[in-house]
Amino acid sequence: MKIVEVKHPLVKHKLGLMREQDISTKRFRELASEVGSLLTYEATADLETEKVTIEGWNGPVEIDQIKGKKITVVPILRAGLGMMDGVLENVPSARISVVGMYRNEETLEPVPYFQKLVSNIDERMALIVDPMLATGGSVIATIDLLKKAGCSSIKVLVLVAAPEGIAALEKAHPDANCIPHRLIRD
Repeated sequence: MKIVEVKHPLVKHKLGLMREQDISTKRFRELASEVGSLLTYEATADLETEKVTIEGWNGPVEIDQIKGKKITVVPILRAGLGMMDGVLENVPSARISVVGMYRNEETLEPVPYFQKLVSNIDERMALIVDPMLATGGSVIATIDLLKKAGCSSIKVLVLVAAPEGIAALEKAHPDANCIPHRLIRD
């Protein structure tokens, strides 16, 4: 599994501001969206491009355009919604797929209660957004749902990742990529 820890100063700054004691809900949402946008920049850095010719203001011009896979943003309800708008700022043509999970209080296992995936998910790269990768249960269950639906290109964008979550994700889905801002060290 590829882990790309984003150490950009803007991400550090914004995540720090999110920790303010008296932060308003509005400000927290704005910052989560902004960090989601910055993580998307890193998550899409390896997308291939192709040359295409368009009609420019002074005639035909050759430009680079994203090639191949289209993107679906997959927020895990509800926390992932805060990062979704930031992702869409960078990839406004992305389709939205939604997965809802809750934790069974007795077994501590994630239980899906809602899923609405785009119809052609097998042709798309999924960007799962969830602020915290703690035990990894919700993200792993979401990847299970995506793979069952035919999706094979999956990246996980999180603000913070615990070692337990990374280890569980790597064991369950070594082919997934994880893009956290910060890894919590033991």
